Amino acid sequence: MNVAVHLPFAADFAPPPTAADRARWDASDRAARPARLARLRARMAAAGVDAYFGVRAENSRYLTGLVLGDGEDKVAGVSGWFVVGRDEVVLFADSRYTIQATREAAGARIEPVYGDLRLRWPEIAARLGARRVAVEAGFVSHATWIELAEAAPDVQLVAADDPGKADQPGAGWVEADRATKEPAELERVAAACAVADRALADLLPEIRPGVTEAQLAWRLEVLIRTGGADGLAFDVACLAGPEAALPHGSPGDRPVRSGAVLLFDFGAQVGGYRSDMTRTLFVGEPTGRDLAIYELVAEARAAALAGVEVAVRGGGPLPTGPEVDALARDVIVAAGHGDHFGHGTGHGIGLATHELPSLGKRAARTALPSPTVFSIEPGVYLEGETGVRIEDLVAVDLAARRVQTLTNFPRGIVVVGR
Repeated sequence: MNVAVHLPFAADFAPPPTAADRARWDASDRAARPARLARLRARMAAAGVDAYFGVRAENSRYLTGLVLGDGEDKVAGVSGWFVVGRDEVVLFADSRYTIQATREAAGARIEPVYGDLRLRWPEIAARLGARRVAVEAGFVSHATWIELAEAAPDVQLVAADDPGKADQPGAGWVEADRATKEPAELERVAAACAVADRALADLLPEIRPGVTEAQLAWRLEVLIRTGGADGLAFDVACLAGPEAALPHGSPGDRPVRSGAVLLFDFGAQVGGYRSDMTRTLFVGEPTGRDLAIYELVAEARAAALAGVEVAVRGGGPLPTGPEVDALARDVIVAAGHGDHFGHGTGHGIGLATHELPSLGKRAARTALPSPTVFSIEPGVYLEGETGVRIEDLVAVDLAARRVQTLTNFPRGIVVVGR
């Protein structure tokens, strides 16, 4: 295991995206939407449905172009919901979103639905000629399903979920399509990774005994937001010492102490696409126990990545999610820590932080898609003592025989605050 003697600097990583980059990405999305819609319509035809009813903000952006900020769907009502017919896309937008929807979703017909979905649904379905409609059942509430069914009893509603993705309830047709990434999508994930890499490098001089988890989490958030990101991919996790044993813990007023680990789990958002990285640092001199666990987790991560690389070099097929999970998990189990690694080895990422493909014991037993991007993030967590996780994002392109790690902050032992 390499010890990072020279700590990284922000300049070691790719610079923030430019205005030209963002304009190019927007143009790529506009150009890609007809093909995205065509793939969905082919799925609709195969399933014998006339329309697809969607409510998920990520899917709305992917198919129509309307951008809702993180959490905005909680206050937007039905704005952003959409219906894809055989020849037309309908986008719901009340008066708060009409101008934005007209600008961003040029190919959709904007319907001013505001608290009157029950009244408007029969008319909308009839205009689309929709007698059988696939619904994003994993994301549509039971109350909304009943409302639609009662409003238009002659319109049959069917779930668009994919039963093959048993580990991810609600994973449906559009989610499965989004798992295969376009070049411009991968570029944005990589750009978000670089923002996160630079932010953590900039934070390193501020890490010292006595500073609190919450203070460091806030500073990292500021560095991400001012370093080229549109926002956070998710709330920053900063966990010191025994708290690092919580895989998804929240930072508190606990001070960082010398001789303990410090775990950061964080990500940036660029052009709607997200990064996700975990680094476990050492404050002061590492203990033998923590070093041994770190080396074990690093070995597990390397085993999973090597399995993917071997498949790609051989021209495929790619392994399944459970197979990649087993490569990492077997290393940890063999070391006697199987009970201390409870979550899956990885997940896809893109417009959502967690999306398909999944790399876990109960993931779909089909080959991973390509091109795609996913995390590899084994961990070992000792309750009340310590925790270590190393998480990287990996882009895979089988046709190009390319595997690229997008998170480039050092994975060796990084000692700070001494």
